[in-house]
Amino acid sequence: MKHSIKTIWKENNIFETDLDGHNVVIDLAKDAGGDDTGPRPKKLMLTAATGCSGLDVVEILRKMRIEVKSFNISIDAELTTEYPITYSSMNVIYEFEGENLPLEKLERACAMSFDKYCGVMALIKKAISVTYEVRIRN
Repeated sequence: MKHSIKTIWKENNIFETDLDGHNVVIDLAKDAGGDDTGPRPKKLMLTAATGCSGLDVVEILRKMRIEVKSFNISIDAELTTEYPITYSSMNVIYEFEGENLPLEKLERACAMSFDKYCGVMALIKKAISVTYEVRIRN
């Protein structure tokens, strides 16, 4: 199996990619010479990681028959100061809200995604230190 994409330069610093029929625009901020018509590429990597892991966790929770009121994932990623500017470390925060949520099962669902199923996270972990934590918000 293989994934292939094509990204097209439109103008200035604007690039567009057709991803499975969805148009994704990538650009720079205005203060960096762009038009701010889309997100920055590095932050899209973080979005891919949270989306990939989130899909796993939701599916695992369904199988465990655990209902949550809300669920979100955030990432705090440290940037290097020298070129090429990359991420040097990341902390992933899985945050749940709901009634009588079983912390142990939530932690297990997140661990299964983080350690086994999320291919985006696995790729990033090959390059940098990535940690995670699970929180329940009341």
